[in-house]
Amino acid sequence: MPPARAKDFKGSFRRLVDRLLRQRAMVWGVVGFGVIATSMAVIGPKVLGHATDIVFTGFLNGQFADGQTKAEVVAQLRNAGNDKLASLVSSVDLQPGAGIDFHSLGWVLTGVLVLYVLASLLQWFQGVLTTTVVQKTVAGLRDDVEAKINRLPLSYFDRTDRGEVLSRTTNDIDNIAQSFQQTMSQLLTSILMVIGTLVMMLVISPLLSLVALLTLPLAFVITKAVTKRSQPEFMKQWASTGRLNGHIEEVFTGHEVVKVFGRQQEARDEFDTRNEAVFAASFKAQFISGVIQPVMMFVSNINYVLVAVIGGLRVASGTLSIGDVQAFIQYSRQFTQPLTQVASMINLLQSGVASAERVFALLDEPEERPDEADAPFPDPVRGRVVFEDVSFSYSPDEPLIEHLDLVAEPGQTVAIVGPTGAGKTTLSNLVLRFYDIQGGRITLDGVDIARMDRGPLRENFGVVLQDTWLFKGTIRDNIAYGAHRASEEQIIAAAEAAYVDHFVRTLPDGYDTVIEDEGTNVSAGQRQLLTIARAFLANPAILVLDEATSSVDTRTESLVQGAMEQLRSGRTSFVIAHRLSTIRDADHIVVMEDGHIVEQGNHDSLRAAGGVYERLYSAQFAAPVGESAIGAPE
Repeated sequence: MPPARAKDFKGSFRRLVDRLLRQRAMVWGVVGFGVIATSMAVIGPKVLGHATDIVFTGFLNGQFADGQTKAEVVAQLRNAGNDKLASLVSSVDLQPGAGIDFHSLGWVLTGVLVLYVLASLLQWFQGVLTTTVVQKTVAGLRDDVEAKINRLPLSYFDRTDRGEVLSRTTNDIDNIAQSFQQTMSQLLTSILMVIGTLVMMLVISPLLSLVALLTLPLAFVITKAVTKRSQPEFMKQWASTGRLNGHIEEVFTGHEVVKVFGRQQEARDEFDTRNEAVFAASFKAQFISGVIQPVMMFVSNINYVLVAVIGGLRVASGTLSIGDVQAFIQYSRQFTQPLTQVASMINLLQSGVASAERVFALLDEPEERPDEADAPFPDPVRGRVVFEDVSFSYSPDEPLIEHLDLVAEPGQTVAIVGPTGAGKTTLSNLVLRFYDIQGGRITLDGVDIARMDRGPLRENFGVVLQDTWLFKGTIRDNIAYGAHRASEEQIIAAAEAAYVDHFVRTLPDGYDTVIEDEGTNVSAGQRQLLTIARAFLANPAILVLDEATSSVDTRTESLVQGAMEQLRSGRTSFVIAHRLSTIRDADHIVVMEDGHIVEQGNHDSLRAAGGVYERLYSAQFAAPVGESAIGAPE
């Protein structure tokens, strides 16, 4: 089961920020544009407050006769008992009879318009830079994940569902991109807006600023409490998504098997169970985190009421102008709005960091042991492979191969046979360094392969596996996968040698026929022939054939066997086979049981010995005769 909550939320967030800072120049550009745009947006309400004062003062000017002075008007109001109005008049630049100064008002409004237009342009530039920073960061993260997958040992994929790996490399990385795209610039702008707005509020009225700040601790407590509860749910959401993807990938890959055995309903039930788990975790995460915004809006409204009431009293007392109060109310809204935005972005940020933690967990997986700096390599490669006292196990508590010795001379064909689970395929994996052995050593022409670079080592091997693999592309491209610069003549020659050319030319597009996903538009036998043609074209020094003809018919098998003999000529070959008829001509036959070599020799000597090989051979060729005899009428 996945952890209930993030193991290192802060650490994962810091690692993401470090990656963003690799685009340092653009990040500073984002910050610079944000600071300037926010400053302009913050100044706007103060300037608008001045416009309100001009209109209000003009209105008061019209209420008094021309020729009076401000002092005379104030004294007249106080004598009439209108002390509050007198205090209000004393706080403005009164010019009785003058009316509204539309010239000054026009300049103020023009200035506000210019401020807001420039702020919008700078925010647009900030958005462009933010998108560039985030997408470059995510592209780099994808590159790192791709490179990491190529450095991971096969043991990682043995214990991890392919769907889970795909989910981390696609869904989680996409979620990181979306989360940071939506939060990065907005979060920065919100923080700058809070700081700038607070400064302007303090300039206008420290008392009202104190009233506005009284709601901050409540907002902080609410946000922290909701975050603490929603963070584990986001981890569950993406872990459940990974398990759902793993199930989908597994069922779709084995769709035919599911139908053959009539397990559609069971597959559907399993899908429903995992889908319900994703729904439950997602709903709970979004519901809990979604509580933040309405609660913060409620706190904001309380703040608005307090500021409006106390501000109105300050205007009545003449301590503040009505324009300042209007500006302060707007600032109080600007002050709480970014706080509300930050609180509402917490769920996006949590979701993104939860995905980042899963991606970083993949990047932190132990890698294959790095190759040596000056790794030795035989030149030329003759193909002498020696297993010296080799021991290996996939799991420490389950030994598989113990103290195995085997010699394959250059140009020799070594057949490896034995019951299922004997360790036959494991030998080919070891010689290719897909796994590192725990004891002994394997040498190629006298050089320990554990000291060789894996790339050059594997370039000298041609491998045909029982499980065929074709990528989406033309037949020509699939055959040429083993030799990047192969000519058309070489590709066709390899196809002819593997008896592929005939069936390819019967296709409407010939060698330009596009192989669909996993080669579903060609038969299993044809797919295997294509992989054999690929091995022909690679022209390797050493061949590994793991049940290379298991999916072809008997007639084609006999043809391919002849081609295989030509391909094996002058090359060291390891042939893993269950059908013993295919390896009777092998130079050396190794019989394995439970990870040990129990018999060695050629076909005739092993049959004459009457041991394990003879029993296996008899089971394949004598059983049908016995069954026929048993089933014959008496």
